[in-house]
Amino acid sequence: MNELVESLIELSKEIEAEDPIDWADLPISEDSVYSTIALSTVEAFDKIKDPNTRSFTMLATITKLVAENFVLNLKLQREYGKIQM
Repeated sequence: MNELVESLIELSKEIEAEDPIDWADLPISEDSVYSTIALSTVEAFDKIKDPNTRSFTMLATITKLVAENFVLNLKLQREYGKIQM
């Protein structure tokens, strides 16, 4: 599982390069965040035994996380006066 987690971290960081995360002023390191979340994601994925359920659950999870990220970004932009709502 270590190889899978490391590969997931590496690919996630490559994807982040397209839309960078502002890690400044956070009390936790980027590596720590990626390691913890990648390990947790792989463990959750492994618990789902049915391949169809696994794929659908992962797609639903990604959709929820992207929606959450979108809302958080809108709130931050509104807070810093970059957009009017």
